[in-house]
Parts: sequence; structure tokens; C-alpha cells
Amino acid sequence: MLIMKTLELIDKLSETHNLTKEEYLYLLDNIDKEGSDYLFSKSRQTALANFGNKIYIRGLIEYSNYCKNGCYYCGLNKGNLKVRRYRLTKEQILDSCKIGYAVGFRTFVLQGGEDLYFNDEIMVDIVGAIRSKYPDCAITLSMGERSYDSYKKLYDAGANRYLLRHETANESHYYCLHPKSMSFKNRFECLNNLKSIGYQTGTGFMVGSPNQTNENIANDLVFIQEFQPQMVGIGPFLPHSDTIFKHKMKGSEEKTLICIALLRLMIPQLLIPATTALGTIDFTGREKGILAGANVVMPNLSPTENRKAYSIYDNKISTEETPGEMDSLIERLQKIGYEITIARGDFNDKKI
Repeated sequence: MLIMKTLELIDKLSETHNLTKEEYLYLLDNIDKEGSDYLFSKSRQTALANFGNKIYIRGLIEYSNYCKNGCYYCGLNKGNLKVRRYRLTKEQILDSCKIGYAVGFRTFVLQGGEDLYFNDEIMVDIVGAIRSKYPDCAITLSMGERSYDSYKKLYDAGANRYLLRHETANESHYYCLHPKSMSFKNRFECLNNLKSIGYQTGTGFMVGSPNQTNENIANDLVFIQEFQPQMVGIGPFLPHSDTIFKHKMKGSEEKTLICIALLRLMIPQLLIPATTALGTIDFTGREKGILAGANVVMPNLSPTENRKAYSIYDNKISTEETPGEMDSLIERLQKIGYEITIARGDFNDKKI
């Protein structure tokens, strides 16, 4: 009886792209191997129908590991005095773009902590320089909460996409993960501002973060269903040894894959990365993410000497690879029947 209802709900989501909170919670509470296998087959079919076997690549440039925030789960939090802090110069960022462009990247992702040094003037200059040199490329920003005016200036300078994970749609859970100096309401106001400006907007959450319940995840799924972002990044919670959560259990790889699959059925055209966190918890985690419905991978273009210092959780992968090195990634994707495309990979872009 349980499996029948599970399969029926998966079919309903596949057909209507919409479930209630109670239905998502039922799936999370009751899905077993038979149900998850069925879910993965449906989500994989949906991804193939929309994107073929093509996987978009994004060149990740981690431009700063300074952060003004004290998020309890993040190794870059301002209270961690063990981190070797760094900031990339404009020239280093452009050099990373040059390396990436030469090997086929057509999206650059600038990701960093909320570093007050990178004010609007500096970031507009950097974004404008990338836009001028690489007019055929997409520019994605992931630099946290800023004002409406700041987001607008960066958009006008040439940024196309912005990733701001909401982390949790439950206010009580939010303050289990963040200090009271941060604002739950402001996070969602920022997301609404980004979408209203015209960014392709991304959000997301960690699976298995401390004190998270299945009901929390159901709330997250309902929020995403209602918000209708263009991108969603999720991965398992991984502890960092220099945070208060250092002894907490890792998030579940299987539950992360289930959430990826549910998101694929919810928004068939969604851009979903197979995250570095998945690849860290399991060497083949990114491949499993793709087989569950993900369609984006984000190799690291940051200068090699700075990779280890961008330590948001322990044992992060891709800290030793040569920037732009993709032979291994291409081979691993080919083994599961997929291939990289150098298309920009905008939301709803079927030119694959």
C-alpha cells in the first residue's frame, strides 16, 4: 500500500509538476529502494527529454574567502581564525576566465564570502571587464546578500545569473544555522529582488543540516515550487572541523539524490548542478547526481594555490587539479553515457 501511494505521487509530480507539502513529506518519510529507483528513472527520463545527454559546464572562480558572516556550518565564517584568507585581484580573475574560455567554458561563476572589500565599484568594474572580453559568455554571481541597488548595478554591468541559497524555508531552523545578527526575512527579500531585476535566479539548501527534519525539506520543496527559480543547488551537509558543527553527522547522499530527482520533476527545465559536496561525500557522487537528473557540473578555475583556503567544509575535492583540466571529467561522464556541451546553458535554452 505504501509503495503504491509513493509511485502514484511520483507520477503525479511528473505530470503536474506540483505536490502539496503533505505529499512531499509523505514521499520523504516513506520512499524505499523500489520507490527511489522509480523516481530516478522518471527524473532521468525528464532530464534526457529536455537536455539530451548534454551536461553544461560552469567555470567556478572562488574570488575571496573573507566573509562578514558567522554562519555556524561554514568554514569561512568570520570567527574562524585558522583560515588563510585571500582575495583574488581583477587580473587573477580575468586570467582564470582566459584559461577557462580556451578550454570551452562559456559560463563563469564568481563565488565568494560576503567580503565588504568587494563593493559595488570594484565588482562593477570586474563584471564589466569580463563582459567586455567575453561577450558570448554568461556571468553568474554568488556573493550573498546585497541591496536591490547593488544587484541592479551588477546586472546592468553584465551579470546574467545569481545564486543565493535560501538554506531553509523554516525560520526556526534558519536560526539553528545562523546567528541572530543575520536576517531570515532579508534572505528571501534578496531572492525576490534578484528575480524582479531580471537575473536567472538560483537558490537551494543543504540536505541533512543540523536539526533539519523531513518537514523542513518539504517546506523547502514547496518554497522552490512556488518561487520557480531557474537554478537550484543542493548538496549534503558536510561538517567543517573548525565550526561548532564539527561533530555533526554528514548529510545523506541518498536523500540528496532523491531531492535532486524531485526537483527535476517539479521544474523540468531547471538547471541543477551535481555539486562538489556530492563528489566529496562519494567519489562517484557527481555521476550519481547526473543520473538522478542533474545537468550541470562546475569545475574549479580558481588559482590552484588558493583552492584549499576556500574550505567551506572538510576534505573538499578539486583542490589539486590544474585549472581548466577536464579530461578526467569528460571520461567519467562518457562512462555513464553523457557528454559536456560548451553551450552557455541558459534556462529554457534547448539549443544543446
